[in-house]
Order: sequence, then structure tokens, then C-alpha cells
Amino acid sequence: MLIEQARKVARQWVREEGAALPGFGGAFLTGSALWAGPGDELPPASDVDVMVVAEPGARIGHIGKFRYQGVLLEVSSMGPPGSAHDVLSDYHLAGSFHLPCVLADPSGRLTELQRVVARDFAERPWILARCTNAMDRVRGWINGMDESAPLPDQVNAWLFGTGVTAHVLLVAGLRNPTVRRRYADVRDLLARHGRLDYHESLLDLLGCADLGADRVERHLAALEKAYDAAASLRTPSYRFDSDVSPVARPAAIDGTRELIEEGLHREAVFWLVATYARCLAKRAAAGQPVPAGHEDGFLELLADLGAETFADRRRRGDRVLAALPGLWQTATGLC
Repeated sequence: MLIEQARKVARQWVREEGAALPGFGGAFLTGSALWAGPGDELPPASDVDVMVVAEPGARIGHIGKFRYQGVLLEVSSMGPPGSAHDVLSDYHLAGSFHLPCVLADPSGRLTELQRVVARDFAERPWILARCTNAMDRVRGWINGMDESAPLPDQVNAWLFGTGVTAHVLLVAGLRNPTVRRRYADVRDLLARHGRLDYHESLLDLLGCADLGADRVERHLAALEKAYDAAASLRTPSYRFDSDVSPVARPAAIDGTRELIEEGLHREAVFWLVATYARCLAKRAAAGQPVPAGHEDGFLELLADLGAETFADRRRRGDRVLAALPGLWQTATGLC
């Protein structure tokens, strides 16, 4: 299916179902399906991201992933996006609003925001503001590491704090700060600027610079078992319930395999760890014990990254914080 067709399906869902949600105030596209060209093919491992905006004072819960008219949609929700200044300073929101993203806009507010953000998006002061926003998120994740939290939460604080370093550079280069393919896309960006040496530094911060393809494939095989065991559970209270489900398997598992087959096994590690953590967190949310082999596989993966214990993750997080001045210097050289 072409991207343009997939976008039409998203618009149809908003018109026929999303608009009926209590407190509905509008909706817009976000993510890779927005950034792609309309004539591009929608990759089998990709979903189409829709953000539903609630009216002031209303709250719309997270909806998640589901198939609609043959397209895997991921529907999230948020409150009103704020001023144009707020949006231009937020690297996720600005990344959506600088493109024709609006799917529904009863008040006209989203359309006006999109016009202003599209006009000012590429101005250097706003680029630097968004890079600062991403840098702040790195610090927030790393400094928020909590030894008393469940293991998946501990790992996520280290993992996402580390992984947002790739977003800082993608934002500087006016690229899509994607989730699953962030390290592959930042590699492409840095290659175009003759800075593949810095890409190695990013992989080193994640702990996978020297990880071989055979090890990553071994970890993916372990993840598949944990994923399939957790996918059948129903845990509406868990925010990422639908991300670990049969319908999401192409994005979670096949998308990781796709990166490995492209020769980007090290770039696949971020999403592999994130998905594994979600599998364990979902089982916990369902009140189901984690099979020993599944947790052992997760710990083996973390050990390969030098992040098996909290002390390991604290040391690795401190390395990320120490690398931020160099990251900023690299980012400003890209914009």
C-alpha cells in the first residue's frame, strides 16, 4: 500500500470513529508515515501514527495499535498542544506540525499552528531550541534512574536516556526523530556529513559498538519467545499492551529482523531491548510470573551491553551525561 493510501485510511478512522470520542478536539498525523513521500510504499513493519487531541479540560485515554481497513494504526492522545512557540520548541510536536499533518480540526487551531510551524521550522534558533529539548530529555531519563523500580523501568530509563542522543542529531539535521530506526537513520545522516566516527561513539554509549550479528540474532530469537508468550495476555492497564500483541508483531519483531538483514544489527539493538522490556512489563502488569528463561535472556542481553546491574546502568548513564558537550558540538555542526 502507498503512503498516501495509508494516510487516507487514517483520516477515515478519524472521521468515522475518532471524532466520536468524548472530548475530541482534533487529530493529526505523526511519525514516519507523515515524513515519507506520498508515493512511497508503507513498509510491512511500519504503522501509521495518529495523535488525537482532547478539548481543554477533557481527557482521552491511550488507544494503541489496531488494524483498520488493512492498515496498522497507532492512536495516541494528548491535551491541547499550546502556542506556536511551545510547538516549535518541542521536537516531537514540531516534527509533525511542520508538515501537512492535520486530519481533523473542529476549532481551526491546529491548522493555524501548522501554518506557523511550517513557516519557522527550519530557522536555526528553533532548531537549537528543539535540540535543547532533546538534550533535556536525555538528562531527565538518565537522572530519573531509580534502583527501587521494577527491572523493565530501570532499563527503560537508561535505554531511552541513551537513545535520545540519536534524536538530538536527527533534530539538528531536520530529520524524523523516529523510534525503531533511530540509530539507522542517524547513521545515514552522519555518513552524509562524513561523521561515521561519531556514529561509532553513539553505539559505544549504548554498549553495542562491538556486538556481532550472531549475538544480536541470538537475542532476537530469545525475544521472539518472550514476545509470543506475552502477546496473548490482555492487560488494558498497561500503556503498551497493544505494542506486545499479535497485531503488532510485524513492527516489534519483523522490524528488528529487517534491520539485521540490512546489515544494521547494532542499530537494531535499541528496539530489541525496548521491546524485550515491554514484554516483561506486560507480564508483570497482567500479574503473570515471568518464566525464568525469558528473564535470563533479558539479563544476557543486558550483560552484552554492559548494563546487567543497576550499578552497570548507572555507570553507563554517567558516560552518556559526560558525552553531552560533545554531542551538542556535533549537533550544532549539523544545523
